[in-house]
Order: sequence, then C-alpha cells, then structure tokens
Amino acid sequence: MSQMLKSSGAMAAATLTSRVLGMVRVMVYARFMGNTWIASAFTLAFMVPNLFRRLLGEGALTAAFIPIFKQKEVREGKKEMWRTANVVISGLLVAAGALTVLSILAISIALAAGTFTAETTLMLRLLRFMFPYMLLVCLAAALIGMANARGHFFVPALGSVLLNVIMIASVLLLAPRIGIKLEQQIFGLAIGVVLAGAAQAVFQVPSLYQEGFRFQWVSPWHDPTVRAVIRKMIPGSIGVAAFQINVLVTQGFSFFFDESKTITATFDYAVRLMELPQGMFGISLATFLLPTLSALAAEKKFPEFRNTLKQGLNYLAFANLIAAAVSLALAEPIVRMLFEYRSFHAEATPRVALALACLAPGLLMFSMNNILARAFFALNDIKTPMKISIACLAINLCFALWLVHPYREAGLAVANTLSAVINTALLFYALRKKLTHLDLTGFIQTVGRLLGAAAVAGAAAFALYHCWDGKFGHATLGPRIGAVFLPGTLAGLIYFALAVWARVPVAKEMSALLTKRLRR
Repeated sequence: MSQMLKSSGAMAAATLTSRVLGMVRVMVYARFMGNTWIASAFTLAFMVPNLFRRLLGEGALTAAFIPIFKQKEVREGKKEMWRTANVVISGLLVAAGALTVLSILAISIALAAGTFTAETTLMLRLLRFMFPYMLLVCLAAALIGMANARGHFFVPALGSVLLNVIMIASVLLLAPRIGIKLEQQIFGLAIGVVLAGAAQAVFQVPSLYQEGFRFQWVSPWHDPTVRAVIRKMIPGSIGVAAFQINVLVTQGFSFFFDESKTITATFDYAVRLMELPQGMFGISLATFLLPTLSALAAEKKFPEFRNTLKQGLNYLAFANLIAAAVSLALAEPIVRMLFEYRSFHAEATPRVALALACLAPGLLMFSMNNILARAFFALNDIKTPMKISIACLAINLCFALWLVHPYREAGLAVANTLSAVINTALLFYALRKKLTHLDLTGFIQTVGRLLGAAAVAGAAAFALYHCWDGKFGHATLGPRIGAVFLPGTLAGLIYFALAVWARVPVAKEMSALLTKRLRR
C-alpha cells in the first residue's frame, strides 16, 4: 500500500467526518430555511467569503506557499523555513485585514446610499456581517498548509469538524433567540459563521507548536518571499478553483435575474451534495499531492513526479466514478432522505435532484482539475492553469446565460459540468506538452474499465431503488433510508468486484489491504 494512499486515506477519514458533519449542517439549514428567497440571500452572501476558504484553504494560498515552504526546508534549513512562514503570515494578516475593512466599508456605503430590493438588502447585510470570516479562514489556510507540509494531514483536517459543529449549534441554539421572523433569525447563522472561522484558525496552533513554530511579526514589506507568493497566488486563485468560481458567477447571475429568488438556494443544495465525494477524496488527495510533488520537483526527480501524479489520478478515478454513478442513479431518493422536512417542501426535491443528476457526470472532472492545477504549481507554473480557467469561466458563463432561463438550476448544473470537462481536457493537453514523457495510456485504460463497472453498478442501483420504492414508498424515514443505502451498497459491491475482475491496479491494491486487515 503506497504512502500516498495511506496519507490521503487518513486525511480522507478526517475529511469524511468533516464532510458528513457539513452535510448535517446543510440538512439543518434546509429544514430551517428551505429553498426560500431568504435561503438564497444567505447562500449568496456566504458564498463570497466562503470562496476565499475554497481558494485559500483548498487552493491558491497553499498552492503558492507550500512549494516555497518546502524549497526553503530542502535548500536552507528549518530556521529559514519558519522565517518564511512568519513573513507570509504577517503579510497575510495585513492584506486580508485591509480587504475585510474596505469591503465592510463599501457595503455599508452602498446600503446607506442605494435603494435595493428586500432580497438584495438582506443579502448585503448578511455579507457585511460575515465578511470577517474571510480573514479568519485565510489565517487558518496558511496554518493548515504549513501543517500539511510538515506531514500532518489528519489533525488539521479535523478543524473543519469543529467549524461545522459551531455552525450547526448556531442554527439550533442561537438563531431562535435572535428574533421571531426568519429574516431576523438568519443573522444567528451569520454569527455562527464568524465564530466557526475563528475556532478553526485557533485549532491549528497546537500541532504546529509541537513542530517548533513560534509566530513572530516579520515585516512583509519588500520581502522577496512575500512577493513570490503573491505573484503565484493571484493567478493561482483562478487556476485552482475554477469550479467554485463558476458556481459563484452562475449563482450571482441567477440571484439577480430570477424573479422567484429560489434558483440560488436550490442549486446550492445540489452543489453541496456533489462536494461530499469531491471533498472526501479529491481534495484530500490534492492536498497530499501538492507538497509531495513540490518536493520531487525541487529535487529534480521528474520520473518520480510523473509516476506519483499518474498514481494519484488512478486513485481519484476509482473513488469518484462510483460516487458519480450513485449520485446519478439515486439523486431523488438522496435529496428526499436528507432534505425533505419542515421548511424544505416536497416540490423542491425533484428540482434539487435534477441539478444533482446534471452535476454528477462532471464529478471526476471537478476533482481532476484540482490535482492537475497543483501539478503545474509544483512545477512553478501558475500562468497556464490561470489562462485555461479564465477561458473556461467565459465558456461557463455563456452556457449559463444560454441554459438558465429554460432549465433553471439544471441549466446551471449542465453549464458547470460542460465547462469542467473542457477545463480538464485543456489542462491535460498543456501538461503533456510540459512533461513530454507523461504517458497517460495506462490511466485512460483504467478509466475505461472503471466507467464500465460504474455503469453496471449505477444501473443496478437504479433498478433496486425503483423496486424498493414501488413496494415500500417513501412516506416515512425508514423507507427513505432503505431507498438510498440498500441500492448504494449493492452498487459499491458490484463496482468493486468488477474492478477487481478487470484487474484495475487500484482495486487490486485495496483488495490486498482489506484481505491483510481481515487476517489480522
């Protein structure tokens, strides 16, 4: 069993806990505010500072900083490595703090001087309240990146568990005490967001302290390391988070041009469901690969670099294709089981399910974009993924403008999926030109075998669900759970058995690990 699978698997366990709690949070949110216009206002307001978490915590800051951090350790020793960490954190606090203050001031001026609809006014007020979350997650992202570079993956990933616990508590304990109407109670959720960001940053300190890190203010002005990070981070923020930027652009468009103001919340629930498998393994694997690939690139070990990248892509395809098949086959029962209670009414279920089914075929592409972009970053190439992502953002916007009016949230999902496919194809093409000996024949063969196994498994899950639903219905919780877990389990077993039978290397490796552990 490779170190990659062990490390990313350990992190995936922590990330799975976090993502499951994140799904519980989304379920609590759904029951609390449904897919109403208030939910859309909160969703869009939260997406703006939360985008920085995705860009920085899962993207640009770590992608720009970790290669430099690792190079300092390899070439100049730990003392210079920690100095580099301190100067970057000092610069981050200055830049993020200034951006937070200026954004809050600009929103306040706009609210005082402008005349907006009730929906837009509530969205701006929530955004102003939650914007400090951006500063806190920027700090947490830097600390998590440092911990990952020092070989700590499990404990830093648990910080998101704490974040979700606090957000859930804000709905159950704080929001009911804020006011009577939902428009008032929604600010309890905003308070929870800020508190959760602070807790996640503080949670990272103990493991770094044990490694020897001590924060000291180091002036970031005119520091070459800070300039290098900024040069990489700004274009890298576009290159590594195309999916999240696509979602924000299309969500903002739908909020301002949709008269019902419900597309934003409806589409967001589908995105959250898709992010569960993407985050559990895709983000975990990408987070592990960045420092690993950076170290190999720093030591000029390019054959090992290529093999590590291809191995990571094989693991990713194995995990993501079955998740995509199950999400496509069981979209409606999944949404019904998780969300259809209290304020989330039955008529919203097919809308969210259709959006989820339209996103599912792009799951592997969404995850691969993260890994391929990080391969470029490890090679100190920021511009290539940035240029590709800018082009795909324009393509996504064109698709969204074309599809949102006739197909609403399903149109947004199709737009995101199509642009992700194009993004992946362009990244592959550019990377093969950069790494001239990158042979993807084995990976393509693996994906072909896994696609066949996933299609059979998905068809079996779809058939079993309809048999179950015809016999037991879905009026109560028990049948709803059975409608998801029985077909899903069957699909997983069929997929794994077919992958082993087809001699897929990842499946054989996992089978050997399971056999070894069962013998113990």
